[in-house]
Amino acid sequence: MEDQEHLNSTVSAQGTGEIHCVTLIGQIEGHQLLPEDTKSTKYEHIMPLLAAVEESPDIRGLLLLVNTVGGDVDAGLGIAELIAGMNKPTASLILGGGHSIGVPLAVAADRSFIAPSAAVTIHPVRLTGVVIGAPQTYRYLEQMQDRVAGFITSHSRIGREKLMGYMLATDALATDLGTVLTGREAVECGLIDALGGLRDALDWLHGEIARSSCSDAGGV
Repeated sequence: MEDQEHLNSTVSAQGTGEIHCVTLIGQIEGHQLLPEDTKSTKYEHIMPLLAAVEESPDIRGLLLLVNTVGGDVDAGLGIAELIAGMNKPTASLILGGGHSIGVPLAVAADRSFIAPSAAVTIHPVRLTGVVIGAPQTYRYLEQMQDRVAGFITSHSRIGREKLMGYMLATDALATDLGTVLTGREAVECGLIDALGGLRDALDWLHGEIARSSCSDAGGV
């Protein structure tokens, strides 16, 4: 777990065991480098870090602090799949905003929290740069959108019809399709599990770690 400061991560320890904290901030960077003055989360840093957390015998749980404007879909989904595939307890906390691809990152955790003052934006997948106006392009966009929607609905309590309704709404954003949900709205629609803050997320993680320890002890 070297170079934790560079990787925007840290470890906290209590009686129930160590919890590793990872921040998913700024823009999720994909295969192209973002400008140096743009805060970003680099998938080539986060992916091996998550694997190391999963394999470390000293770390008992993972806390994800999410404050992102979104970013690269493939990179974001790749990170989200790693989080969802972890065996250790995981909790996410949206602070400020968990927009666009930040939504799959948040719901990938075993338990997702959102601060009352935070918000999430749900919108269709976009392409940047030169776009070829051909049927294949639109099929590719539709496939990518299905991947995102499928991941969200399989890791939260929101139904696909409601999610697509938010995603394709025409009256919520000034210059785009989509919807902004406040923290309370995100919980009420089943997208996020609970309203809460740092203490709530940590308490849940320590509770899961304690239960896991009791189960391990009972099986000895």
